Amino acid sequence: MTSTASHPPAPAAAPRPSAPPAVVVHHVNKAFRIPHQQYHTLKERALHPFRGNTYDELHAVDDVHFEVAQGEFFGIVGRNGSGKSTLLKCLAGIYDVDSGDLHVRGRLSPFIELGVGFNMDLTARDNVMINAIMLGLTRQQARERFDDIIAFGGLEDFLDLKLKNYSSGMIVRLAFSVAIQVDAEVLLIDEVLAVGDAAFQQKCFAEFHRLKDEGRTILFVTHDMSAVERFCDRAVLLEKGKMVHIGEPYTVARRYNELNFGRTVHELPDEAEEGAEERFGDRSAAEIVEAWFENGAGERVGDMAHGEQCRVCMRVTFHELVEHPVFGFTLRNDVGATIFGAHSDMTIGPTGVFDADTEAIARFEFQNWLVASTYLLTPSIARHGPGADAYDLRTDIGQLIVHGGFYTGGVTNLPHTFEVTPA
Repeated sequence: MTSTASHPPAPAAAPRPSAPPAVVVHHVNKAFRIPHQQYHTLKERALHPFRGNTYDELHAVDDVHFEVAQGEFFGIVGRNGSGKSTLLKCLAGIYDVDSGDLHVRGRLSPFIELGVGFNMDLTARDNVMINAIMLGLTRQQARERFDDIIAFGGLEDFLDLKLKNYSSGMIVRLAFSVAIQVDAEVLLIDEVLAVGDAAFQQKCFAEFHRLKDEGRTILFVTHDMSAVERFCDRAVLLEKGKMVHIGEPYTVARRYNELNFGRTVHELPDEAEEGAEERFGDRSAAEIVEAWFENGAGERVGDMAHGEQCRVCMRVTFHELVEHPVFGFTLRNDVGATIFGAHSDMTIGPTGVFDADTEAIARFEFQNWLVASTYLLTPSIARHGPGADAYDLRTDIGQLIVHGGFYTGGVTNLPHTFEVTPA
């Protein structure tokens, strides 16, 4: 889990508000009926013809309304079951809306659900051609871009393998590679980063920058709040189908964390006294007891010279049996900018099984090339799996003062060489 910066970053690209909006969502509603009793055989239906007439209504999208400007990178966030993917499927025409209006200006390229539109009994080669044509390319254009599609997904060695033998990550890579090659003005992207590996995610990041530079309009569904703050110009937060907040990515990310982790009695509102700790998570299964900094000799320290070995530590108590929890550390500087985040699932993978009434100490070590400043530590422990689901997150409970080194104008002073030669 990664905490967000205290100050929102400036958007990388500005939308064009003077142009007509690319996407209009006008008080849209979409509900699903859930029968109290379902028939499984014709005999059951014949014997009990009226048993399944009652049902509950699930309001997946409830009076959602916003506009997305042309060239805007717009985030749609929310917890599982909040209606994000249902909204995108309505925009893509997969679902009809019950009431309200949807308008999309320009050609649409949806990347909505794993494997949708693919035939699992066909090879990657055949699926690329079929999907590219379905998304609006001519047969000649699909052939011309075929090599680029396969190269982006890194699937050159699997062209003639049937998709039913692909891993979920390979299918995501193939589907996303096709979607971005279509000459679409509006792209719908749902959880592309949740399944792909680290190398593919970096390719996606670079592709997002390219699409923004080209002025494409992107609606981006994700659980990754750092990606929302990094790429989105605006975002909307959904909860149980309703809009909770729409606005700056930083504010939406913070509201998402409050919804997902729950605020505790130890927290104070924004206007509370300076230095009050913010804490998220219910701590029913695990909680962070303390966190601290150590030097290379293993001594607890509150200050450190530039260039020394630094170790960040936390002690966690488990109240229930927990399997493979994710330990995380985030460092922020004195103006609230996130400098670095490290998580056990990205570094060492599964962390093991911890019984109730036991403790664990997590350590993260690095060479301290940070410039002279004050740094704050936010430790976290979360459930294993996609998305962010914290047992405990304690904001800025550790402090380290770094001194020495020379000021670079940035946040680090990395070892380097410098050479100037005559041309």
